Amino acid sequence: MLSLRGAEPDRQRWPDYLRARASHSRDPRLARFFSAGTLDPQTPIGDATLVALDMETTGLDVNRHAIVSIGLVPFTLNRICLAERRYWVVHPTCPLSRESVALHRITHSEVAEAPDLEAILDELLAELSGRLAVVHFRHIERPFLNTAIQSRLGEELKFPVIDTMSLEARIHRQSPWARFRRWLGRPPVSIRLHNSRERYGLPPYQGHHALTDALATAELLQAQIANHYRPETPIGSLWS
Repeated sequence: MLSLRGAEPDRQRWPDYLRARASHSRDPRLARFFSAGTLDPQTPIGDATLVALDMETTGLDVNRHAIVSIGLVPFTLNRICLAERRYWVVHPTCPLSRESVALHRITHSEVAEAPDLEAILDELLAELSGRLAVVHFRHIERPFLNTAIQSRLGEELKFPVIDTMSLEARIHRQSPWARFRRWLGRPPVSIRLHNSRERYGLPPYQGHHALTDALATAELLQAQIANHYRPETPIGSLWS
């Protein structure tokens, strides 16, 4: 029996989960999103339609903080579709802190005039629909969006993602060489977005802007696949 609540399904069961949610979702926006489904786990990454997703939040605790901006950049392994990029500032459900304003440079006046997340939900889901999302550190984007949707609609919003930070961890923290480094007492290799891009010779970008970080994530995945995988790699071995 596939559970519709709680933890995410295992790698191969995401299509079943989305089909089940399409049948049970009460909100028509979520039903449309889930009805679009996702790719078969055996789909080669080179054939996948992807969308890089990044969010800025008021903090890192999903139970106390909220989303303030969302950036999306559609892409494939061969092309980044900057003309189709999307960016929203949304009104958070908790006050901005001095630290969060300094970090993402979104001000009180900007969020005061910004719409609630629910007001842009149709557009957001349409952009995500039928595409495989790519993020850098899935423990921000997926839980924050899920919590925000639950608080507004009373339903969960979960979907598969490729996590470029997780892919870097496989290479640099879970390999025999990484274990040898730990044995030597050396610090682990950084898998933050900026440091990960630097290893592939990608240009430095100003961080903590949702649209720029989404673009940076898209470019990072392209570099990771080119250097460590093959275009024939099935997406089911990459997504979480």
